[in-house]
Amino acid sequence: MDALSTAKRVVIKIGSALLVDRATGQLRADWLRAMAQDVVALKARGADVILVSSGSIALGRGVLGLPATALSLEHSQAAASVGQIRLARAYEEVLAPHGLTAAQVLLTLEDTADRRRYLNARATLETLLGFGAVPIVNENDTVATDEIRYGDNDRLAAQIAVTVGADALILLSDVDGLYTGNPNDDPAATRFDVVEQITPQIEAMAGDAGSGLSKGGMKTKLMAAKTATASGCAMAICHGFENHPLQRLANGAPATWFTPQLDPHAARKRWIAAMKPQGAVLVDEGAAKALSGGKSLLPAGLRGVEGRFGRGDPVTIRVTDGRALGQGLSRYTHDEARAIAGHHSAEIEEILGYPGRAVLIHRDDMAL
Repeated sequence: MDALSTAKRVVIKIGSALLVDRATGQLRADWLRAMAQDVVALKARGADVILVSSGSIALGRGVLGLPATALSLEHSQAAASVGQIRLARAYEEVLAPHGLTAAQVLLTLEDTADRRRYLNARATLETLLGFGAVPIVNENDTVATDEIRYGDNDRLAAQIAVTVGADALILLSDVDGLYTGNPNDDPAATRFDVVEQITPQIEAMAGDAGSGLSKGGMKTKLMAAKTATASGCAMAICHGFENHPLQRLANGAPATWFTPQLDPHAARKRWIAAMKPQGAVLVDEGAAKALSGGKSLLPAGLRGVEGRFGRGDPVTIRVTDGRALGQGLSRYTHDEARAIAGHHSAEIEEILGYPGRAVLIHRDDMAL
């Protein structure tokens, strides 16, 4: 299986142990330059690329003179604050010579668990990809506390893959896949080339993290695989320590691939359709025809609003004659929607007193 060579949108997770030399605390600059060349190759064939990168704490702790042992929350956040600047600059320096723009995106668990924040994050990532930029996503360690943390970038990467509808998620690791046992302890352990379903037996084979810099063990990688594959995204675990890890994967390097359970777009539509609507929007015949043709819902086609809902809430979409078209996630509250109903998008700022989204419900946030 090789979903990487055909994927139109790829999310790549890069761990601290790959980016930062454990002994010196310095950036592995040659590796990162080679990684940038791999990204350039993916972009050259038309793929969107998002990097989910650890490394801010690992880089910052050396600058602040912090020990290599476990850090307190305050020291971790201080190290992240210093390291984030260096991490962003490092990506900018390796991508800019190839004409690519690096964009830093810092998220917490709340940003993808809350529907309103989720839509904002999704819109930002989609816009960046539309400009041809390479988003560099990391957990916002400077503000995240335990209750709003992912805790590892494996699961963050899976959530990003779901958020942007990625076809492939690549977890670059210090191991080349999932084994029947720990290959360091069990010489008879064998690697799975393909996992079609994550069974309890498969989960029982997962171990814990073995690196001082890495927090993500095989358990978190399997959790990521569950999230990604359920949303139609193929996922690979492969060894990333050598230069050009993506090129090596495309050329058949050892890896474990997890097969997607659904098409990513179908999975998202099913998720939206299963939500309980908080209200309804009424559209005219012209808008109904446009929606059926794959267009987004613009304020100009809106003829009425029912119920009370917030930004990011699911709403039923109905034609004024009573026919139900489906439902979608609103980018406006019920009060805002009423105010801009029937108006052109260019008038939104004048009506509301602040800039707004051009569409009321984006076609990607709609299940008809």
